[in-house]
Amino acid sequence: MHLRHLLLMSALAAVPAEAQEVPDPNLWLENVTGDSALGWVRQQNARSTAELTGSATFTAFKDRILSILDSDARIPYVEKIGTRYYNLWRDETNPRGLWRRTTLTEYRKAAPAWETVLDLDALGAAEGENWVWSGATCLPPRYRRCLLSLSRGGADADVVREFDLGTRQFITDGFTLPEAKSSLAWRDENTVFVGTAFGPGAMTSSGYPRIVKEWRRGTPLDSASVVYEAGADDVWAYGWRDLTPGFERDLVLRGRTFYTNELYLRREGHLVRIDKPDDANASVHREWLFLELRSDWNVAGTVYPAGALLATPLEDFLAGARSFHVLFTPTERTSLVSYTATRHHLLLNELDNVRNRLYLLTWREGRWQRQPLGGMPEFGTVSASAVDPDTSDAYFLTITDFLTPTSLAYGVAGGAPPRRIKQLPAFFNATGLAITQHETRSLDGTRVPYFQVAPKELTPTGQHPTLLYGYGGFEVPMLPGYSAGVGAAWLERGGVYVLANIRGGGEFGPRWHQAALKANRHKAYEDFIAVAEDLVRRQVTSPQRLGIMGGSNGGLLMGNMLTLRPDLFGAIVCQVPLLDMRRYHTLLAGASWMGEYGNPDDPAEWEFIRTFSPYHNVQAGVDYPPVLFTTSTRDDRVHPGHARKMVARMLEQGHDVRYYENIEGGHAGAADNRQAAFMSALGYAFLWKELQPAATP
Repeated sequence: MHLRHLLLMSALAAVPAEAQEVPDPNLWLENVTGDSALGWVRQQNARSTAELTGSATFTAFKDRILSILDSDARIPYVEKIGTRYYNLWRDETNPRGLWRRTTLTEYRKAAPAWETVLDLDALGAAEGENWVWSGATCLPPRYRRCLLSLSRGGADADVVREFDLGTRQFITDGFTLPEAKSSLAWRDENTVFVGTAFGPGAMTSSGYPRIVKEWRRGTPLDSASVVYEAGADDVWAYGWRDLTPGFERDLVLRGRTFYTNELYLRREGHLVRIDKPDDANASVHREWLFLELRSDWNVAGTVYPAGALLATPLEDFLAGARSFHVLFTPTERTSLVSYTATRHHLLLNELDNVRNRLYLLTWREGRWQRQPLGGMPEFGTVSASAVDPDTSDAYFLTITDFLTPTSLAYGVAGGAPPRRIKQLPAFFNATGLAITQHETRSLDGTRVPYFQVAPKELTPTGQHPTLLYGYGGFEVPMLPGYSAGVGAAWLERGGVYVLANIRGGGEFGPRWHQAALKANRHKAYEDFIAVAEDLVRRQVTSPQRLGIMGGSNGGLLMGNMLTLRPDLFGAIVCQVPLLDMRRYHTLLAGASWMGEYGNPDDPAEWEFIRTFSPYHNVQAGVDYPPVLFTTSTRDDRVHPGHARKMVARMLEQGHDVRYYENIEGGHAGAADNRQAAFMSALGYAFLWKELQPAATP
């Protein structure tokens, strides 16, 4: 038996089967804002900052990263609203941000002239609130009325207020919702679809709205009429109106689980269900219905594979026709990343062995004709977004890789090729560095790719400080991107950076994701271990010089690397993590993820869930590598209790652990650039301290 398999099996065998029956002595730390819990948090924060923030390394990292985040040279990404282009801008002077606008002609300039629409810092100061921008939804075709979402401290829950773009003022008697995880969407100027915490039973067990109502201007929210009710154990429900001119229609989506849903059209007061596979994602654009499959679909003897993208005229489909245009068919090493519609075209974004390829699709002569868009980077990431699909074929194209500063291009589908209009400066020195793609075999023989950024002539000494990053969940692919923080705090100092494309992600479509669901979760962990071992085998690094980092589901990955292979890593940074998999489904949005991990209340499922529950598997007497846990008090998606309780248990067991909890920040961990710079610097200072102690002042 392979050594890897022996180590993994012995780690799993050490998990006591009755672990879930032991009372949890740390439940008090789940009281997010309780005095005792916050007192414990402050104590741990003080201990960690005393250790990590006093060095010249930390200060240099923090100042350098903050200067990058606040730099005027950053690309101001925009959204077209009416005839103007809007941007939310944060810098040293405006830490919470300016919502501002300009014209396309100005935007193309190196230094556009901007008009401020809303000053978040001034608003917060006037109202005594720590407002963080959550977005705006504006009503076409006039685009004067907007629904603005603002959160306190960066939480998912937000306050919604109606705003007038003409006067640049909130509308006193407009549509307003108090703080909640809400959905609010325009139907017309005097009507919205709303889902919010109407009262007891209005939210799902995952904490999202389950009731969709239609609410008319000037009437109490309580009088809004019910359009649809999902079940309490569903994930969410929301309604909206497709306001495309000539194709106006009301739609309702019921999210049964994270990966299954039902889509309804409302016609003449009745809901008509679109007869698609429950796990297929559907969207409509003008006369078309698009279906993105997550499992094989047999239609009258024709099998459309998981990962395929189909198109059909919506009205024909509703009338019973089942003839599809196949826009994308996956292979073993290709997958669909996304698709975006312009007025007359589709832009398909595909991955070929984790390398982006972009295609233009045009409906012509009774079929969808396809042509590639050139200029793709060898090891980079490309994303396309329509500027205004109702009126034009214009699109923005973002191109990035690990070493080339990100650029933004503007093109017209079927017309002018994309032309670069913005580019980041080089925020770090990439001279002598190279991107390479490698592949290793996981425990079951599966080929697992990964990217490496390192000096072109890397000497195989086995002593290079190396940072390995991973996620492996929710069908999210890990793709190359220009991270000035990684460059300035890691690559520039001689570190090697590695990005793992493990199962559970979306690098090779739904099958790659589904291969690591529930009872097969260990496949993601075996893949990550295989990448780490390959780095050691290739003498890039050694366990003493190998650090790992991940957040959210990637934090769960880090927790499992800690408990499954403590011998393989020199330091671990675990960010906003899930860790207590016995109670994750009872904490905040956790119930919505049972499609990913399983149901701990089912004894048969707890049997496999407990094998990847770090909180239950960490043990006294084991030599674990040093670990830094970070989270946020205002994270109302992944409960901060996960990290708190894990640290408390590890401290009780005498392990080398430190903890930092940002009082604001939401699931992103930080509410502004200063907080983001502090959190990043904390992680990098910790990694350099542990992986190359002699190099840290």
